Amino acid sequence: MANDLASMNNDELLELMRELGEPNFRAKQILLWLSKGARPDEMNNIPAQLRSKLDEIPFGGARIIEQKRSKKDDTVKFLYELDDGNIVEGVLMSYSYGNTLCISSQVGCRMGCAFCASTLNGKVRDLTAGEMLSEVTAVERLIPASGDKKRTVTNIVMMGCGEPLDNYDNTVRFLKRATAPDGLGISPRNISVSTCGLVPKIYSFTEDAPSITLCISLHAPNDELRRKTMPVANAYSLKELIPAAKHYSEKTGRRVIFEYALIDGVNASDEDARELAGLLRGINCHVNLIPLNSVKERSLNGVTRQRAARFAAMLEKLHISATVRRELGTDIDGACGQLRNKHINSGREEQA
Repeated sequence: MANDLASMNNDELLELMRELGEPNFRAKQILLWLSKGARPDEMNNIPAQLRSKLDEIPFGGARIIEQKRSKKDDTVKFLYELDDGNIVEGVLMSYSYGNTLCISSQVGCRMGCAFCASTLNGKVRDLTAGEMLSEVTAVERLIPASGDKKRTVTNIVMMGCGEPLDNYDNTVRFLKRATAPDGLGISPRNISVSTCGLVPKIYSFTEDAPSITLCISLHAPNDELRRKTMPVANAYSLKELIPAAKHYSEKTGRRVIFEYALIDGVNASDEDARELAGLLRGINCHVNLIPLNSVKERSLNGVTRQRAARFAAMLEKLHISATVRRELGTDIDGACGQLRNKHINSGREEQA
């Protein structure tokens, strides 16, 4: 059974009701409230005595303590505080097909990728499934759906702070709750999970979440270059990672999304494009090219949009599907981990 109320599924709530001597129908009522991000004191159709008992169980939620709205587009960056005081972040991005929320799966990250701000302070702990759900419901409570729309958040990407497959069990539990009709009810095809390449977990993920889109952070066309920016490459080579990606695609019938951050002077040359095309040939995939959001602590810079477009055009010419991701939230610390680090550093300055 989950240790926090927000993470519990219907079967676990039924068991809890039996333990508390409550009728079974209370489980469904509570689950409906949880899917809206409500805490026990807000569950107004639940008896006060039961609300009091539920309040004694750790909730496992997240609340928004800061939001930054872009002046360039409709992007909104959120800073969440968890019940234990830890901080994570998320980003709401507006597209023609709906609103995509990028959520965090860990407090910090231990993967150590050189271009990522999330890993600068290391990993503090994993998020529970309930905390991840609360990232979504907190946004929906703050920005209710308008008009005939059923919900504000139509798509979810797990690309915020942390490595989702390093928090595997909680991630899978979250995905089940997010896609369940009595959870958030979001189509699994509208959810993407990003990994830096934990090969054994990719095989497990293929079995446990075959309808969820798998995104692999590649960022280099060969092992030598990948090891310079991604420590995970020392554990799992491309000779292991690429077959795992191909297995996912063949087993699920879905294409793999390869994330490729274009870093000036590192991995964005014409030769890099040709080598990348050769590496991915034969895999049902798409390459999502990302002009890197500069991270001052890392002294790494992104390429121009023109360079990114040329890289994409070369991949397309070599029969590898590719697009350049639209830049969003560049004026609000849009890159993963930037706002959280600014918050942490400002706290340290106040204590000094």
